Amino acid sequence: MSSPYTPATPAVRKPGDALQLLHTCLEQTIQALQATGIATETELARMQAHFERSVNQGEPLDLLEILARVQGAEEEHVGIEVARITHAVSMVIHPSPPLVPFAGKLIAPSAFYESFDQLHHTARALLSPILYAEDTDAVGTGALNPIAARIMADEILNGVNRRFGIKPFVTAVRMDYESWSFLTRKHFGL
Repeated sequence: MSSPYTPATPAVRKPGDALQLLHTCLEQTIQALQATGIATETELARMQAHFERSVNQGEPLDLLEILARVQGAEEEHVGIEVARITHAVSMVIHPSPPLVPFAGKLIAPSAFYESFDQLHHTARALLSPILYAEDTDAVGTGALNPIAARIMADEILNGVNRRFGIKPFVTAVRMDYESWSFLTRKHFGL
């Protein structure tokens, strides 16, 4: 197994800068994928090009789903291939967000999204929906890409802390493809 992946120190940025967060997610995901050996440099370059096109068009796409498709996954097998890639990435990042198979059954936290519009925008960009929000004391997020989930968790922590001066308990989890697809449609209209 490869050595543990440690993300680079993030650049100083304006809070809620979704474009910078997407670039951070891209860089850290590529580093993690390189550590896994699960993709060739050509596949990573194709994934990056497709992702950057989607960002420029304002149409969010998940990096690991793009990679599964770049590697030739047919539509009916995308979920299985994404699970394989997600598992590999989760093995090289520490701590690794756990897989939560029931995430798609949780009720959308509409009041939280209304209260934190910028976090809703960031969650949409990272495709990491808020799974639950118990007031602002405990908030959870999830994504296909465990790196996106961790970045979103940090944004939640910082956003709530800036507004209320408290540090909530924030969890980040991995989601299965079907739950994630359902929630991104439900939460973000995708």
